[in-house]
Amino acid sequence: MLKILNIIWNSFKMALQELRVNKLRTFLSLFGITIGIFCIIGVLATVDSLKRKVSGEVQTLGSNTIYIDKWDYSGGGDNYPWWKFVKRPTPTYNEMKFIESKSELSDAVAFFASRNATVSYGDNSLTNVSVYSITENFMKIQSINLAAGRYINDYDFTYGTNSTVIGHKVAEELFGNPDKAVGKQLDFNHHKAIIVGVLEKQGNSLLGGFNYDDCILLSYRYFASIYVIKQSSPFIMVQAKKNIATSSLSDELDGIMRQARKLSPQQADDFSLNDVNLLGNSLNGLFGSLNLGGWAIAGLSLLVGAFGVANIMFVTVRERTAQIGLKKAIGAKKRTILTEFLLESAFLCVIGGLLGLFLVWILTLALSKVLPFPIFIAPNIILLALSICIVLGVLSGIIPASIAAKMDPVVAIRSK
Repeated sequence: MLKILNIIWNSFKMALQELRVNKLRTFLSLFGITIGIFCIIGVLATVDSLKRKVSGEVQTLGSNTIYIDKWDYSGGGDNYPWWKFVKRPTPTYNEMKFIESKSELSDAVAFFASRNATVSYGDNSLTNVSVYSITENFMKIQSINLAAGRYINDYDFTYGTNSTVIGHKVAEELFGNPDKAVGKQLDFNHHKAIIVGVLEKQGNSLLGGFNYDDCILLSYRYFASIYVIKQSSPFIMVQAKKNIATSSLSDELDGIMRQARKLSPQQADDFSLNDVNLLGNSLNGLFGSLNLGGWAIAGLSLLVGAFGVANIMFVTVRERTAQIGLKKAIGAKKRTILTEFLLESAFLCVIGGLLGLFLVWILTLALSKVLPFPIFIAPNIILLALSICIVLGVLSGIIPASIAAKMDPVVAIRSK
């Protein structure tokens, strides 16, 4: 064990000595490794952070949830042009109640509609604020939390009171401190609402889902007394029970909606069942393409870097020929010489890789301030980078190390 540790320590010292003695040559040779690791780890870290952000947003849309809408969120394909979607009837509140009474696989059903409005309090006003109409089970499907006050209660839903829960940004812009918003009267498009709660800050959405920071929530009955529901982009949200696949729920909902709209067997569906889970799955292909592009760019750089490290090791073997002969003459075995040079080659690649990781870390700090989501390097990505460096180092040094291990000690000692 001590012998192995001694070999590793000597190889590490030799790698550092190579860096110290031949700074420019070693730096130029390791530059390819640095750039390769920078490319692949930079892409993997960015894509991994993006996937986490998208997965989180898909969860906020409602896990295992089907959205019943006139629109097909996947586009519907070329066989169903957009003008046919326009002619479809919009989902209704009564259809939501019908689904609640008929569905056996659903855990929660909610009706949603939205409009934009100018919201004001005193001399402060905000334009283009989203006004969301929700029903009792909306919060069972959506993952939202309150920063202050309370949520819309059963009394508000039943009697259609003008109680409202507002987004964090709306509260900050109109009141400065969100805690001061609770209990105040809000004006929107010549209508009034009493603020009973403030939502926690959610952040920007990449998928264009619910904009909770810049919205106000109203009960369906109060919303319907102000706006025309058909003109408010309504849809129905249905969440499956635990251990129920959304595909099974979708099949059930298809039959229930056809029954609700009295469609004959010959008539095509005039509604769309959009599975939220498929939205996240459809992005996996894009993430895979980005990763593939990163590997392609990094592969070329790593190949150049590998040739550079191999060149360093060939030169090192030639410079230490007499030293190698002396070691073999006093009893050093072939595998010891081979191991020393392979470890030195691996250490050189690891040093280049660590420099690449350092550059990626700087990149993550810069991009996190620009992009709408934080970027971080996961531990498994760091482990992957070090593994690539070690494997590349061993492959780069295998031929020079073999040459060194096979040297005749007498001939090696006589060399100059």
